[in-house]
Amino acid sequence: MNYDFAFFLLLGTAITGIIWIVDSLVLAPRRKNNPHEYSSESLGTRTSVSEPVVVEYAKSFFPVLLIVFLLRGFLVEPFRIPSGSMIPTLYIGDFILVNKFSYGVRMPVFNKKMLDVEDPARGDVVVFKYPRDPSVDYIKRVIGLPGDHIAYYNKVLYVNGKPVKRKFIADYNGPGEENRANEYVEDLAGVGHNILLIPGRPGLDAEYIVPDGHYFMMGDNRDNSNDSRYWGVVPDKYLVGKAFMIWMNMSDWDVDWKRIGTFIE
Repeated sequence: MNYDFAFFLLLGTAITGIIWIVDSLVLAPRRKNNPHEYSSESLGTRTSVSEPVVVEYAKSFFPVLLIVFLLRGFLVEPFRIPSGSMIPTLYIGDFILVNKFSYGVRMPVFNKKMLDVEDPARGDVVVFKYPRDPSVDYIKRVIGLPGDHIAYYNKVLYVNGKPVKRKFIADYNGPGEENRANEYVEDLAGVGHNILLIPGRPGLDAEYIVPDGHYFMMGDNRDNSNDSRYWGVVPDKYLVGKAFMIWMNMSDWDVDWKRIGTFIE
């Protein structure tokens, strides 16, 4: 098992909760029945019975930790984009929100699905556990669904034998890509999104038939993305959730206010 932030959050919630319960059921009655043993002295005058410091901290932190654990584990989790593999959709320094129950309700930490909701759709932007190292989170776009035949040759994407339509927009002039790149709008089963291709840089050719319970992922920055072309498909059990909004962008301590509140398509 990979012990990540969710594990330590669960551990903290459990410890503070247990301390609170033990104090309420065992220690608090003892203090009440034997106040002379637990009361504190102040200027020579005996004051009321006081709680141990550890109990005070536990009661203060437990509700906060529980709320954060439930929100982060079942509803919404924040992530920061560390690389340029999803340019021009996501920039380095974007802080995004991920819907944790889009693809099913999962037990936090253990990531075991408890309730099916819906399956990923072609074109969704998804956070998932990197299959070669599940302690690392990746974000890519769903290209291939279970049973699909996916091919990528000469920088042209084929889904079930048909080339995916794309339209040239202009030379890319946004942040995060030092190489000259061309920007296109790609129509992926009715989902329009922008991609980058870098002229002169060879693309990695690949061909896959996606097995049941797996998904083929690619970055929108096609010539600068470590994705399913290199390491294969992503099993359903590694899905974390669907990225749906940018809530902050901060790069080199500069905030791009125009990106705040942008929905991810």
